[in-house]
Amino acid sequence: MTTSITEVETNGVERIPDADRTARPVDLFRLAFGGANTFATCVLGAFPILFGLSFWQGLAATLLGLVAGALLLAPMALFGPANGTNNAVSSSAHLGVHGRIVGSFLSLLTAVAFFSISVWSSGDALVGGAHRLAGVPESDVTYGIAYAIFAGLVLVVCVYGFRFMLMVNKIAVIAASALFVLGVFAFAGDFDPGYAGAFASTADPLFWPSFIGSALIVLSNPVSFGAFLGDWSRYIPATTPRRRVMGAAFLAQIATLLPFVFGLATASIIASEAADYVDPAAPNYVGGLLAVSPGWYFLPLCLIALIGGLSTGTTALYGTGLDVSSVFTRFSRVQATFFIGALSIAFIFFGRFALNLAQSISTFATLIITCTAPWMIVMALGYVTRRGWYDADALQVFNRRQTGGRYWFNHGWNWRGLATWFLSAGVALLFTNLPGQFVGPLGDLANGADISLPVGLALAAVVYLGLLTLFPEPRGVYGPDGPRFVRASDTEVPPIVGDQDEETAAAEPATAV
Repeated sequence: MTTSITEVETNGVERIPDADRTARPVDLFRLAFGGANTFATCVLGAFPILFGLSFWQGLAATLLGLVAGALLLAPMALFGPANGTNNAVSSSAHLGVHGRIVGSFLSLLTAVAFFSISVWSSGDALVGGAHRLAGVPESDVTYGIAYAIFAGLVLVVCVYGFRFMLMVNKIAVIAASALFVLGVFAFAGDFDPGYAGAFASTADPLFWPSFIGSALIVLSNPVSFGAFLGDWSRYIPATTPRRRVMGAAFLAQIATLLPFVFGLATASIIASEAADYVDPAAPNYVGGLLAVSPGWYFLPLCLIALIGGLSTGTTALYGTGLDVSSVFTRFSRVQATFFIGALSIAFIFFGRFALNLAQSISTFATLIITCTAPWMIVMALGYVTRRGWYDADALQVFNRRQTGGRYWFNHGWNWRGLATWFLSAGVALLFTNLPGQFVGPLGDLANGADISLPVGLALAAVVYLGLLTLFPEPRGVYGPDGPRFVRASDTEVPPIVGDQDEETAAAEPATAV
C-alpha cells in the first residue's frame, strides 16, 4: 500500500510491514545527502578558517574528518533494513531493551543541536538577505520572527512524515546543489586558494589543536546521523544487498564536500576581504558571506538557506520525534514531534540571544562525537558478532511494555554494551580539549590537541570485544549460525510475557541479513 505524501504518517517504531518497505538505497542517499547539503554544513565548513588554518590545511582537515566520519557512519544504515525499525530500538540487541534509551538520548542531543544550527544559520541568512535587498532591519525582533517561521515550517514537514520529507529532500538535493554550483561563478573572481591562514608553519604550538579541532567538527556532521539513520533505512526491504545500503550512506556523506568546500572557500574570502566577520571573539560567517556576495547572488543565497535549512531541520527532528514516541508510549509520533520541536525552538532562542553561537556549535559538535562514536562502535561490532541476525519481535519488548525475550539480559540491561559506552564516552570526555569552552582533566596530554575521538573509538572496540569474550552472551541472541569472533554461553533466554496490543500479538519472524 502506497502512502500519499499529504497523509500524516502514523507509523511509530514498530516494525514496518514488508509491503510498505518500498524505499531504495538511492532514497537513503537523497535523505542523508539532502539533510547535509545545506547552509548549516557551510557554517561547519567555515570553521577551519575561523580556527586559523589556510585554505589547503582546511581542505585536508575537511577531507580527513569527512572520510573518517563516513566510514564510521556507513554500518549504521544496516540496522533499518534488517529490523524494520529505528537504530535506537535496534540497539536493544546490544544494550538491552531498557538500555536502548542511550540511543534515544543521543538522538535527542543530535536533533536539538542540528535543528538549532539549521534554524540559526538559515534564519540569519534570510534576515541578512532581506536587509540588503529590502532594508528590513536586523533586530532581535526580526531574527526572532525568522526563527519562529522557519522552525514552524520544519515542524509541519516532520508531522507529515517520511513520504513528505522524502519529497522535500528530492527537491532540496537538486536545488541546493545547483545553487552551490552557481556560487562558484559568484565567488570565482575573489577566491584565492593561496590564503595562508594564521599559522606561519605547522610547528606553531596551536596548529595541530586547530587542525584536529577542525577535523572533529567536520566529522561531527556524518556522525550526527548515526543515531537516526535507521529512521529512513527501515523503509528499505531486508533483501537489499548490504553493500548498496552502506554505499548509499557513505557516498551521501562524501557528496557533502560540495557545501563543506563552499563554506571553506567563502570563509577564506571573508577572512581576506572582511576580516572583522571572522574575529575569533565574535565570528559571524553568515554576515560575512552576505558582505562579500555580489548583489545578484543574494536571492540564490536566500534560497539555499531556505531549502537547505528545511532539509536539515526535518531530517534531525523527524527521527527524534519518532524515537521519543517509543520511549514515552503515551505520545504518538506526531505529539512527540511537537514536544521535541517546542523544546528545540526554546533552545534556539536561548542559544541565539543568550550564548555565543560559534562556541555553542563547536561544543555541541564535540559532545555529539564524544558520546555517539563509542555507541556506534558497540552497534557495529555487535552487528559483526551477531552475523547480522536479529529477532525483530524481541526488539519491540520495551515498546510493548513486556518483559523477557532474547534481549532481556539482566532485567532489560546488557551491562556489557552499557559499560563499554559509559566507560569509553567518559574517558573520551577527559581528553576533550576545547580552548575557552571545555578542557578535560587530561585534555593537555597531547600538547593541546583534542584526541578524545581516537581514545573513545579504540577504547570502545577493545573493551566491548573483551567483555563479550570474558562474559559471553546467551547463545540464543546469536541465531542459528552462532557467534562470530566471540564465545556464547548456555544461559536460558526468558520467554516474552506481558500485555501487548492486538495488532502486535503475532510474533514477528527473526531476520537474517
